[in-house]
Amino acid sequence: MTELMSVPLKKPSEVDIVKPLKNLIASTYSTADKPEDYSEQILELSKLRSNAIWKAYEKNESSLDLIYRYYDQLHALEAKIPPSEVQIPFKWKDAFCKGSIFVAKISLTVSSLSYERLCILFNIGALHSAIAASQNLTSDEGLKLAVKLFQQSSGIFQYLKTSVISAIQVDPTPDLSAETLAALSALMLAQAQEVFFHKAIFDRMKEAVVAKLCAQCTEFYAEAMVALQKDSVRNIIDKDWVPLVAGKQAAFIGLAHYFQSIVAKNNKHMGEEIARLQKAQELIKCAQQRSSRTTLFADYLTKIEKALAEAIKDNDFIYHDRVPDPKSLAPIQRAPLVKALPLPQFFSQHFKDLFEDLVPLAVHQALAAYDLKKNELMNREINELRAATQLLNGVLASLNLPAAIEETSGESVPQSLCDKSQAIINAGGIAALEKTINELPELLKRNTEIVSETQRMLDEEESSDSQLKEQFGEKWNRTPSAQLTSTLRFNLTKYQDIINSAVNADKLTREKFDMHKKGIALLSQGVDAMKSALPLPGSSGGRDTDASRKLKQLMEEVETLKAERDAIECELKSPTTDMKETFLMSLADQGHINETVLSTESLGKAYGPLQQQVKDSIAKQQNLLSQIQETNTQFVNERSGSSAIAAQRETLLKELAQAHDAYMELQEHLKDGTNFYNNLTEVLLSFQNKVADFCFARKTEKEELLKDLTQGLSRTSGSTPSIPKHHADAPAPKKEPPARPPPPQFEPTPTETAPPAGGPPSLPYPVHANMPTPYAPPPQVPYPQYTPLPGGYNPYATMYPPQHPGAYPQQQYGQPMYYGTYPGHHPQQPPQYPPRGPW
Repeated sequence: MTELMSVPLKKPSEVDIVKPLKNLIASTYSTADKPEDYSEQILELSKLRSNAIWKAYEKNESSLDLIYRYYDQLHALEAKIPPSEVQIPFKWKDAFCKGSIFVAKISLTVSSLSYERLCILFNIGALHSAIAASQNLTSDEGLKLAVKLFQQSSGIFQYLKTSVISAIQVDPTPDLSAETLAALSALMLAQAQEVFFHKAIFDRMKEAVVAKLCAQCTEFYAEAMVALQKDSVRNIIDKDWVPLVAGKQAAFIGLAHYFQSIVAKNNKHMGEEIARLQKAQELIKCAQQRSSRTTLFADYLTKIEKALAEAIKDNDFIYHDRVPDPKSLAPIQRAPLVKALPLPQFFSQHFKDLFEDLVPLAVHQALAAYDLKKNELMNREINELRAATQLLNGVLASLNLPAAIEETSGESVPQSLCDKSQAIINAGGIAALEKTINELPELLKRNTEIVSETQRMLDEEESSDSQLKEQFGEKWNRTPSAQLTSTLRFNLTKYQDIINSAVNADKLTREKFDMHKKGIALLSQGVDAMKSALPLPGSSGGRDTDASRKLKQLMEEVETLKAERDAIECELKSPTTDMKETFLMSLADQGHINETVLSTESLGKAYGPLQQQVKDSIAKQQNLLSQIQETNTQFVNERSGSSAIAAQRETLLKELAQAHDAYMELQEHLKDGTNFYNNLTEVLLSFQNKVADFCFARKTEKEELLKDLTQGLSRTSGSTPSIPKHHADAPAPKKEPPARPPPPQFEPTPTETAPPAGGPPSLPYPVHANMPTPYAPPPQVPYPQYTPLPGGYNPYATMYPPQHPGAYPQQQYGQPMYYGTYPGHHPQQPPQYPPRGPW
């Protein structure tokens, strides 16, 4: 029976995929109002990985089903999250490197979901070849399965040949090089054709057909032999492969002549029969010599020798046909019946996506961009309304309205001022305001500490890498930290800018509170305290005139205008158009999402009428203010000349009215400021988790590289080189990776739900929508640049000064995060691909 070759499996390493995936999904997809929890699905994926990578060594069809399921989940997940953003140090060893006591196995560690998927796919191809090679070729079922699996294996290696470099962007291990994969694909295809030859014999096909199949086997094995004999491939594969392939290449052309000789015999062409049998005998013997296997097609050699003896005898005594020169024989046509099968969409027959509720990355990006545009539009309109209302309140306070028209000779405190005092008392008075203001430094300190700790982790990792690079020189061949952390440090700088802007907002808040503290304190004490502080009104305060009556009417219109604005603001916050289905349909129908067109249409329908109402309200205010100022001038002229006491009273009334307005503004500002700090903490913790995952992956890779280098140096020098004290605790990796310290925990300050973000530029708290994403932007598909904080209106929206417009550079898809190559591997003909840009 023929000998079939199978590809060895790549050996993986255990790695924790649960925590990094949880961190990534939580930071990328979750918001405060819509948390995403995929803990159960991630645990199931982790179990699938353990079963797939270890039970594959059983090399049976049940293990094939397990590895199919894991691969399909990876393939589906890769379309939903950026593969290079997964900070999991996947380590796979070279399939052909057997290693020894003195030589470590070649391995490569890359923190990319694509790398894990491609290594699993390699093992699927290898497993196909192993199961196919073990089939019983004397049964029809075994023959069919072997042909199918060899063709699938060839297709897998052909796909990998064009996919590996573009996916991981580093020099792969030798088994994943383009030349090796091309050779494996050719070999699997040749073996599939060989199995088809055995099936033809089993099915008793005509000799002419079998001869054509044999001729095609020779062609396929010749291509495989050329590919396997390249230096970069021949040096790593089993030493018996090339002789066996060379032997089969010769043997199958000999078998083609043998079966064609039977055709010639049936046609009474005895000379041709003898010539082909002589050639077949020569080639089979040559094949046995090449492969060093005397049993290779030995049964056919016996048949050929017997047929040749009979043919010569018959020709000598009966036919006397001339035996032609073998070189003049007509070439045997070829019949290729196999081909490399393309990868199916899913290997599993009944695939169920564990992360089906996780929208595709393109849809998530479009939804994030739509929410950003929606928040910007909503914030802009609310800003205009609130800025107009603040202007209106300021004008009325400067004119002492409506207090001036409410004074009577019998009451020392106007009713409007009594209502304002009661409102402040109900809100907690000055004590509640001071308590919230005094909490801000603690909230600021918490965020500052997280940023500082994150900065420390990055600096420590870079310092460690630099020291080891200085010690080992060119042997320390992994990618420098500075190239990998540029985006992380860029975002860290932006977070620091955000905190600096928040510090300025806190300062302005404190200054505004100090400016109106006296008036707020007096209003907090109630009506009796104001009676004592206010000079008594003069006798002229109670006269009812045409101007006073018109002012009262105008004040009623002012209250109506404010009520209308409250209603408009509520409506601006309420539209919640769900664009998920719209974007999914666009992606399914056109293959891409027309995010700009779809978002513009949706926002126009939802906010167009409300935008017009905002414009009408502001225009109405301008007309109303003009009438108020004109009527107030007439009202002041109608009143008798005021005394110094009356002027002092009016001044104090204005201050109290302004203090009330300032209190209400500060109350909302401080709620938003507290919410902002708590939300920023969540974003910073996600970012810190990202940095912790990165540092942990780098540490794992560092330990692996240190182990290989120290072992190599100890073999050559007889002693282990000294390692800097800074790294003395990590000379070699452990079976279980060391646990990362958890990020700082915090208890969020209880607050009410923050109103939606945006607002006048008086107190520049950072706007929620402009937070930079805590994870580096992914490659080639535009990824949301920022991680928006939970939706809400923030009146301190002018976070960035002019030199920081809030525009961050985009990354290009296809630039994964990786940590260099395995030690000591330098391909003789490294694959060429475009140089990497900063990731």
